[in-house]
Amino acid sequence: MNDTSAPAAALAAAPGHSGVRRAAVPLAVLGSAAAAFGYVAAVDPNTPGHYPVCPLLRYTGVYCPGCGGLRSAYALAHGHLGTALGCNALAVAGFAVFAAVWAVWCGRALRGRQFDPELRPAHRWALCALVLAFSVVRNLPFGGALAP
Repeated sequence: MNDTSAPAAALAAAPGHSGVRRAAVPLAVLGSAAAAFGYVAAVDPNTPGHYPVCPLLRYTGVYCPGCGGLRSAYALAHGHLGTALGCNALAVAGFAVFAAVWAVWCGRALRGRQFDPELRPAHRWALCALVLAFSVVRNLPFGGALAP
């Protein structure tokens, strides 16, 4: 009898599926992230004309939470953690969180387990508050260390 209601995790853990096949999506995401970092490492964002200017910074003079993120990725790709933190500390923290979440995702996929991360509403609000506080502080005179 053919059971079509079997969960995807059970099908992924079936003997005919290799670990690489189960981890295909996490590996594709890692490949995309590596390609993006590779491009930023090869094309210096500190040189004008290679990347578009942040519209918020251009028209208002206010740093958005992402301002300095490309320069941060460039510095990180070249092994300069201090420079990366100086360009955008929030981006560096985001890169670290991405790496940790990806490692858990890939590990669970290799074991044939479901990975369904969900942020609770309180965590979402805390994340939004952190990004907002970072954005406000980096634009104030005493938050100059957070400005790119």
